[in-house]
Amino acid sequence: MSAGPLQALRAARDRGVPLGIVSVCSAHPLVIEATLRHALARGAHALIEATCNQVNQEGGYTGMTPADFLRRVAGIAAAVGFDNDRLLLGGDHLGPNPWRHLPADAAMGHAETMVAAYVRAGFTKIHLDASMGCLGEAAAMSDRIAARRAARLARVAEDAALASGRVAPFYVIGTEVPIPGGAHAATGPLAITAPDAVRATVDANRDAFAAEGLSQAFRRVIGVVVQPGVEFGDEHVAVYEPDAARALSAALGALPGLVYEAHSTDYQPRAALASLVADGFAILKVGPAATFALREAFYGLEAIASEIDGAPDSGGLRSTLERMMLLDPSHWQAHYRGTANELRLQRHFSYSDRIRYYWPHPDVTAAATRLLNRFAGRPIPATLIRQYLGSVAREVDSGRLGATPFDLLRGSVYRVLDDYAAACGDRAAPRAVPAPSTR
Repeated sequence: MSAGPLQALRAARDRGVPLGIVSVCSAHPLVIEATLRHALARGAHALIEATCNQVNQEGGYTGMTPADFLRRVAGIAAAVGFDNDRLLLGGDHLGPNPWRHLPADAAMGHAETMVAAYVRAGFTKIHLDASMGCLGEAAAMSDRIAARRAARLARVAEDAALASGRVAPFYVIGTEVPIPGGAHAATGPLAITAPDAVRATVDANRDAFAAEGLSQAFRRVIGVVVQPGVEFGDEHVAVYEPDAARALSAALGALPGLVYEAHSTDYQPRAALASLVADGFAILKVGPAATFALREAFYGLEAIASEIDGAPDSGGLRSTLERMMLLDPSHWQAHYRGTANELRLQRHFSYSDRIRYYWPHPDVTAAATRLLNRFAGRPIPATLIRQYLGSVAREVDSGRLGATPFDLLRGSVYRVLDDYAAACGDRAAPRAVPAPSTR
């Protein structure tokens, strides 16, 4: 697993060549598979990340440790023929966030264990994020405290890499974004990161790394997380405006060796993504948009199955998801507001896609499997694909996408990834069309 593409981002910018990379932050096996197939068709690298909430030493909400996540991705890569040398794995928001209900020392102890587990597993891109307050602290830490805690985690990462024989990781610092998992309220006016704030973050981290004896490691800091003015709420998307972020973009010139990492770029138009890359926001994070597209496709397939059978499945996927979200509202209740009907719509159709937390549940997995089994040996009429999965109908009509359930699911994710590939400098035609599914 090489980090070469990450190192190339700044060099390309220095040459005046817009170059970016999409970071797909998802643990869903079908999203991972689609990401790898999409990159394989283009001869490109694939960067896949897990967050501290999804994957940690306690299992996270997916039930996976970092080693488990690596095995999942590596297994899928082997199945689709993706070369591990073109695969990059990242850990996002690695810090005390999952344990911020504890005193700081205890939370940081857990964070250290997590970071070490990520590095030992082979993750080569580590976002250090110790910006959130723990028990008895303010909600957000000062640059100085956050940097000191980040350097403490970097020390653990360096020691873990050395002890396990792993390549020393590359780091991303800063966190001008909501905590992992998303904002708790509808998106309002966004405050674009001020150039002085970026410089203060970089300086504080440089000093903190030096205090830990990690000046050499700081040279492997490749990115800074900033807020360029992009975000999404339940029903709206704040689209990138280059003029508004011009000062932030220009400030990158005084930060040698660094690029910006932009979170929450989900649902941005292709032109906006291209502008982000051109302005130095070279690492584009996407997550909910991919699982939102997958959920769209699953619901479309369920509607198609009901049309073919002439009756809905009373224990279907959508009803199972609704039941699970009502039984365990912990993943959405603090984020959604409104009447009972508004909450129902948000649970299923909000851009924040908090339904993604429920895919790993055994009941949901079983319902998805039952849905896919309804198509066993039965063709899917093109007219129904056009009716319920219109976003991929043309790809099916042209023969670029198969008409099997798995192809339609993956094709919905490809549609999201196509925008990122074009924006990140992948303007050449794909080397090959992903092979139709055999399952």
